[in-house]
Amino acid sequence: MRIQKTPLDNILFLDIETVPQQPNYAGLDEVTQALWEHKTRYQRKDQIEADTFYENAGIWSEFGKIICISVGYFNLKGSAHDFRIKSFFGEEKTLLQAFKNLLDQHYEHPKFLLCAHNGKEFDFPYIARRMLINRMDLPHKLDLFGKKPWEVPHLDTMELWKFGDYKNFTSLKLLAHVLEIPSPKEDMDGSMVRTVFYEDNNLDRIVTYCELDVVTTAQVFLRMRNEPLIAETEIKKL
Repeated sequence: MRIQKTPLDNILFLDIETVPQQPNYAGLDEVTQALWEHKTRYQRKDQIEADTFYENAGIWSEFGKIICISVGYFNLKGSAHDFRIKSFFGEEKTLLQAFKNLLDQHYEHPKFLLCAHNGKEFDFPYIARRMLINRMDLPHKLDLFGKKPWEVPHLDTMELWKFGDYKNFTSLKLLAHVLEIPSPKEDMDGSMVRTVFYEDNNLDRIVTYCELDVVTTAQVFLRMRNEPLIAETEIKKL
């Protein structure tokens, strides 16, 4: 199905924010330290020690955890976009259960799709892995076992932008810029999430950042359909 034919109100846009499981490398037990050193040997080469590199642990689901999942969806009224945002944040298992309940109760039907930027490589598998680690059953939308590629209910704005070019990685910020989407007033970027969470103890700031990325992802999707963008007055936080 062409993306122009996909009803906007059948799509749940989402973004996640992750951090290392512990504030620092010293907080890991010896077994986990050894596994971390082995897992990251290729990325670190010989220039960076494992303890220093641990600040990047949030990008691996085996060594990180989710602290926020923000979602957004269109509630269409006439020709205007009514875009609603909700966030789940705090203790990981609690937020994962709340997100799972949302999918099970409101997005179980095959017509619904999940959409994220780089979601197929990061957000979707990360959420699924963390649910399994937390001993939770996967919601239907994340259980891909045995599904054929065309049966996977996921959209990915970065994949759509690739047009089959698998070498290409384009950040959400760059894509929004080239598509002339007005940049939201962000006071942080992804590299700051660990510091803001563990050192500044400011989860609210991270939630706001995560929600802005959800809005931007939806805006990128609209641009790809050559449709009008969401106006700031059309965004409602639940």
